[in-house]
This record gives sequence, C-alpha cells and structure tokens, in this order.
Amino acid sequence: MNQSGKKVLVLGATGAMGQYLVPRLAEMGFQVDAVSLDDPRTPCPGVKVIKTDAKDKAILAGVLANRYDAIVDFMIYPTGELVAYLPLLLDNTEHYIYLSSYRIYDNKEHPIRESSPRLIDASEDVMLRNSDDYCIYKARGENILRSRARRNWTIIRPAITYSLLRYQLVTLEAADTVGRAFAGKTAVLPEQAKNIQATMSWAGDVARMIAGLLFNDRAFGETFTVATAEHHTWGEIADYYKEICNLKSIWIDKEDYLKILSPDPYWPGARWQLEYDRLFDRIIDNSAILNATGMKQSELTKLYDGLEREIARCPRDIKWRVNERMDAFLQNR
Repeated sequence: MNQSGKKVLVLGATGAMGQYLVPRLAEMGFQVDAVSLDDPRTPCPGVKVIKTDAKDKAILAGVLANRYDAIVDFMIYPTGELVAYLPLLLDNTEHYIYLSSYRIYDNKEHPIRESSPRLIDASEDVMLRNSDDYCIYKARGENILRSRARRNWTIIRPAITYSLLRYQLVTLEAADTVGRAFAGKTAVLPEQAKNIQATMSWAGDVARMIAGLLFNDRAFGETFTVATAEHHTWGEIADYYKEICNLKSIWIDKEDYLKILSPDPYWPGARWQLEYDRLFDRIIDNSAILNATGMKQSELTKLYDGLEREIARCPRDIKWRVNERMDAFLQNR
C-alpha cells in the first residue's frame, strides 16, 4: 500500500523502539519526521530529523504546525504533564499512538490480556495507587484518552523491549548487564526472581506491530499489548547472558539487592519496579496484536537469538556508568 501522502511524527524517535520504527515507516512510504534530543545512530534516507526538545510547548506547537496524519509518541509524561500534552497531541492529528506499558497490569490473571486488572484499579497498596510511579501515570494517561469523545487514539503496552544499548535482566539495565560483562565483572540479582516468568520482546518486532496499527481501522480506540508470547524465567535469561557475553551472576536476597540499587528506604521506585513487575509472572497473550496486524508468533524473534544479535552490535568502547555499590557489595561478600 502506498503511504506517500501520509505524514507521521515520531516523538522520542531514537529510543529502543523508535530506532527500528522510524526506518520501517520510511520503507512503508510514509513521510516521517523524527524528533529527539539525540542524533539517530544510523541515518535513514527520506526521514527528516528534528533535534529538539519536544517537551518545550512552544517548540512542540511549531512542530505540530506541520500537520501530521499520525503521531507515534514515545515521550514520558508524569501525571502533572498528562493534561498539558495529551489533549494538544490528540487535537493535532488523525491517529495518535500512546506509549503505555505492560507494567500497568496487576498479577491477578495469567496469561495477561488487554482486559486484565491494572494496578491503579486493583492494587491493595494504597501508597502505590496514589503515587506517581511509572505504572500509575501510564495508566492515568490511558484514562485520559478513554475520556475523550473522539476515539482517534491507540494505546500500546510493550513488555520489556530490548534493543541496541538496552539489555535488561530483572531490573538491571545495560550498564549493569552487558557493561559489567565487558568489564569482566559479576552482576548481582535477587534470588526471589530466579523462577519468575518474564517476557522480553525484540524492538524490531515491536516496531512492526506499531507500524501495523497505524491507520488500521481495528486500532482506533483500542488497546494492544505489543509483545511476544515467548517467556522464560529470569534464571534462564541470566543463563542466556552468561552464554552470549559471559556475564557472571550471583543471586542474593531481594532486600540486599534493593539496598544496592537504592539505599534510601523512603524512595520506593526501585522496590515497586521489582515487586510490582519483575516478581510478577509476566506471560502474555498477544493474540489481539497478532490478529490486528496479521503477524504470527512464529515470525517473532526468539529471545536468545535477538539478545545475541543486539549484544554483538554493542560497541566495546562505551564508558559505562560504574555501579560502585554493587562493586563494594561483591568485594565485601
């Protein structure tokens, strides 16, 4: 299908998903404007790169004056920003794709479906429900979209999505996984997560899902968990990292683990990410997104293969952030 007449704006275009989505949209014939604070790692022919701060309302208004048929929004909006940005974006396009997260789901249904209970509605933790944690403000954004009379939006809920420089393991990110592996260091992991089922999707597959939703009649006013149905325990995934990049891991009690990540007991973000996501069994029923896009689970990248490919692409000369508390814990162990 020729999409040469359609203009698409991608906000936050150089992130894990955006770096795969932008070139795919260009290949499909869309006119793509890619907005980011960073330069793209690989230039994409036919894509207009706008290096600017889309959170600056005056700048954003100027960008929106270009009149886009669709907006794919990878930006992050805490609660206080939702009412300032979402109506503006919805009113300036025919199809708005909002980045939510699978982290909004509670642990009350397996496998997870789009109708599964959300933490904001079902959690018994009053502090969490009244916080501005990631899983909460993403759900609040969903609520705002559903309150609108015009259903020109689609909500996407990615699971953990790995890509170049995005290599997750339980709650650790690239600096503490591949970064430590390249430095010959050991990573510390919470033993309570070892047998928990996790879902990690390759960003290229998620980009295909998002592209398949654009201007799709089945997508308007609907919600999709954009993820693979493949799942593994965190222990199995740790073994993958060991085989692929020789990351050695030791498993310790979660309380010791959390002290390494966040020593302030009154700052609960690290604890909530662990206890209200990574310690939940995350098994995904992805039939809704496959049906809407015509994709098949058999076409999606196997986790081992995708991690191996993305880690092989990782430059060896990156100056990673040093986790001094993890180093000290291991030295004193």
